[in-house]
Order: sequence, then C-alpha cells, then structure tokens
Amino acid sequence: MDVFEIQAHGDGFVARLSGIDDRNAALEIRGSLVGVPASSFPPPDPGEYYWRDLIGLRVVNSDGTLFGKVERLIETGAHDVLVVKGERERLIPFVERFVTGIVQEDGLLRVDWEDIG
Repeated sequence: MDVFEIQAHGDGFVARLSGIDDRNAALEIRGSLVGVPASSFPPPDPGEYYWRDLIGLRVVNSDGTLFGKVERLIETGAHDVLVVKGERERLIPFVERFVTGIVQEDGLLRVDWEDIG
C-alpha cells in the first residue's frame, strides 16, 4: 500500500492509504502496524543509533563480564533504557555515563555498569 497523506494525531498518526477509499475499509485495518523499509532511513549522525541497530548486540561490562544481549529498548522520557537479557535481565540507561562504546561491526556494546543487589 502506498501512503498518500500522513499527519500527526495525538501520540500516533493518521494516514490516507491506497486502496482504502471509505470509512468501512479504514475500520477493517484500524490498529494495524505500518512498516517502513530500513533502506529509506537516513543514515544516523556519528554517535547516534537506530534502536534496530542496537538490538542483538552483546553487552560486555568494563571488567569483561558478558551480561547478555540487548533484547529491546524502553523509552522513558528522560532517556532510553537498554533491556539486556543474559543469565538475568538488566536495565541499563542508554547514556554516555554507562555506555562506553559501541562496535557494531563486532556486534558489541560496552558498558560500565555496577550491579546492585
């Protein structure tokens, strides 16, 4: 389906799509997920990343401990948070203080994170 028009509406978007010509047709696809090919994304600026590029990276602490892999990210308003799954789940803020390096070509995200508890 092609998108003819799109505009922000609340916390989402309203779009006019090809082949959806009346209210009944629109109601049938209401709530559907819409995807955009990654090839259409502009390249991120240096030091910026798309979430999709971080998911699956191995997370290694400054002492060499493998914490697991980035499963997903959470948007909190203040900053994004990495959800790292390994022998247990860790929530690590995606901020420079804790994320010390990302080597995408090696599938690696380095952190300086002290476990509490």
